[in-house]
Amino acid sequence: MWFANFFIAGSITMVLPFLSLYIEEFGDYSASYVQTWSGWVFGITFVTAFIFSPIWGKIGDRYGRKNILILSASGLALSVLLMGFADSVWELFFLRLFMGVFTGFIPMSQALISTQTPKNIAGQVLGTLQTGSITGSLLGPMLGGWIADVIGYSTTFQFVSITVGISAVIVFLGIHEQRIEKEDEKEQTSYNSKEVLAHIVKKPVLMMVMIISLFVQIAHFSIQPILSLFVGELHGPENLALFSGIAFSAAGLGNLMMARRWGRIADQKGYVKILIFLLFMAGLVYIPAAFVTNIWQLVLLRFLLGVSIGGIIPVRTAYIRQEAPVAMQGEVLGYNTSIRFLGNIIGPAMGGMLSGAFGFSAVFFVTSSLLLACGVFMLITLHKSSAGVRYHRNASYSK
Repeated sequence: MWFANFFIAGSITMVLPFLSLYIEEFGDYSASYVQTWSGWVFGITFVTAFIFSPIWGKIGDRYGRKNILILSASGLALSVLLMGFADSVWELFFLRLFMGVFTGFIPMSQALISTQTPKNIAGQVLGTLQTGSITGSLLGPMLGGWIADVIGYSTTFQFVSITVGISAVIVFLGIHEQRIEKEDEKEQTSYNSKEVLAHIVKKPVLMMVMIISLFVQIAHFSIQPILSLFVGELHGPENLALFSGIAFSAAGLGNLMMARRWGRIADQKGYVKILIFLLFMAGLVYIPAAFVTNIWQLVLLRFLLGVSIGGIIPVRTAYIRQEAPVAMQGEVLGYNTSIRFLGNIIGPAMGGMLSGAFGFSAVFFVTSSLLLACGVFMLITLHKSSAGVRYHRNASYSK
């Protein structure tokens, strides 16, 4: 599963550094037009992903996740292949929309591994799994930028479709899924959607963790589609795709170094406490990015951002692993993925419009504010939940 995630993440991120540059090739557009459409083209994938994630999660709970992973990788490969033949912004837009139906391979793989993992080491195991997608994300942008500079953008899309297809082959040949229906005698072997949603609503910390997923994604993805344009402003046009790839990959390096470690620390110290710490850390790291004057300052800050963001996904998934019965984990993670994809829709569009109207610095200020606000709300929810637990315990003792 690690290798499958490596190829998926590496392949998809290969095209990210030059997506906005690919749009520029379609016509003689203004910088504001390219920035705005970069946001919409980048984010539209997650509209259909938002709709389909809970559906795939529910199907995975019922019939197993291996076949869904194979279908997802195959659909992604076809989508990326066709993007190489696009010759207008609208064609690229609709292909990215179609791609969203199958976008969810990595979250589904986390659901698969989560159900195969004991709860007490879930953070460390999921953190280890995440290093596969991070390593791909680290190498993908740099390799994609270099390939695009050598063979052109269209051919790079066609090349990437082959590497995406490799993931489907890896899952088909290399994965054996053990079906686990329940871990406790009190658990049911199946749940309907109403019961799953009721379970989430009854647990305020779990619900807040899932809501925060939305704002973390808005914050993180607001800069993604315009990063190459920001790099161009700092560095100039020379080898722009390559240096954009380096800027993308810097966050991946920080993520790679810390994801497993954050997961292990959270297994020992508590998932929510570490999540709150990481939210505050990420929010503070984003602020200086508004004031950078050269590419290497941006690369350093992107690295530090990766260090903080790197722990959020495995810690969040491990917490859901703790709080959701195994028979509903796929659907709960599907809802969480759907919420994340909603953030992926809003974030790029917001970033594109903010940068077009107020400049790149505004994006960093808004992003930082969102992450810090998430940390505050998560802290308040944890405090209220802990106070409620203490109250009920004291009440039961007095009886």
